[in-house]
Amino acid sequence: MFMGSPDFALPALESLISNYSIVGVVTQPDRPSGRGRKLTPPPVKLLALKHDLPVIQPKNLRDSEAVKHLRDWAPDLIIVAAFGQILRKEVLELPKFGSINVHASLLPRWRGAAPIQSAILHGDQQTGVTIMLMDQGLDTGPILSQRSTPIQNQDTASILNRRLSSIGASLLSDTIPGYLTGEIVPEVQNNALSTYAPMLKKNEGELDFSLSIVQLERKIRALNPWPGTFTYWQNKVLKIHQVTIGELTTDNDIELYPGSRTVYQDKPAIAASDGLLIIDVVQPAGKKPMAGEVFLRGAFGWSAAH
Repeated sequence: MFMGSPDFALPALESLISNYSIVGVVTQPDRPSGRGRKLTPPPVKLLALKHDLPVIQPKNLRDSEAVKHLRDWAPDLIIVAAFGQILRKEVLELPKFGSINVHASLLPRWRGAAPIQSAILHGDQQTGVTIMLMDQGLDTGPILSQRSTPIQNQDTASILNRRLSSIGASLLSDTIPGYLTGEIVPEVQNNALSTYAPMLKKNEGELDFSLSIVQLERKIRALNPWPGTFTYWQNKVLKIHQVTIGELTTDNDIELYPGSRTVYQDKPAIAASDGLLIIDVVQPAGKKPMAGEVFLRGAFGWSAAH
C-alpha cells in the first residue's frame, strides 16, 4: 500500500507500480487551488487512477471507515512519501513488515514538515533522502538506508525537491528487497543530533532587509516556489523570484541603508545590512514574472524613494 500526496511522491509510486502489486493508495482530499479555487486532486491520485489503483482520500486516518479500508486491503508493507498526515500506531503496525517512509533529509537532521527548505535556509552543504522504519514519533524511527546529494548554490526548494524525489525513488527500490529479507538491519537514530524543520506559513515570505545578504539569498531560494518571498513597491506586493548577491557601492554618492532601492548594472537592487540584493527575476502585483531589467523600464522612481 502507498501513502503520498504531492509531486515529490510520484517517482516512488511509479517505481513501486513497476515492481510490486499495489493493493491501494491513500492520499489527501482534493483541495481548492488557483484563482478560481477549483477543487484539484493531489498528483498521487491522478497517477494512481491512471494505473487503475484503488484510491481513498480520508480527511483524517482516525476515521473508522478509512481504517476499515486499510484492513480490507491487508497490505504486507506500507510505503509513505510526503503523505501529510500522522499515522496512528494501529495503522503503522497493520502490515506484516510495518511501515517505511521516504524522508527528504539525512535524518536525524531536519525532522518535520519542511526539511528541504530548512536545509537551504541554514546553509547546509549537503542533504539527501532517508528510508526509515516508522514509529509513532515525528521522523524518529530507525534508519534503513540513506543517500546524500550536495546542495548547489543555485538550488531552490523546487529544484532540490525534484532531485530528492528521484533519489528517493531509486533508494527505495534498492532498499525494499534487503529490508524484506532481513539483510538490512534498522539503525536507531541519534536523537542528540536531531534538528526540527517546522511547517512553513504563508506570511513567512516577507523579506527583512536588516538581515545579512547571505540569509536573504538563502531565504529566496528556500521559499521558492512556496510560499515565495516578497517586499513592497508602491504599496503593492512585489514578489522576488531570483537574485544575485552584490557588494554595496557609493558610485552615485548615495548612502545605502537596509531597504534602500537602487540600480545595479541596469537591474533593480535593494540594500541589505552587508550587501546588495540584485533582482534578476521579479513579479509585480497582477503581472507575470519578468526579468529585472524589464521591470525597471516601467518602475519610475525605483531608486528615488526608500
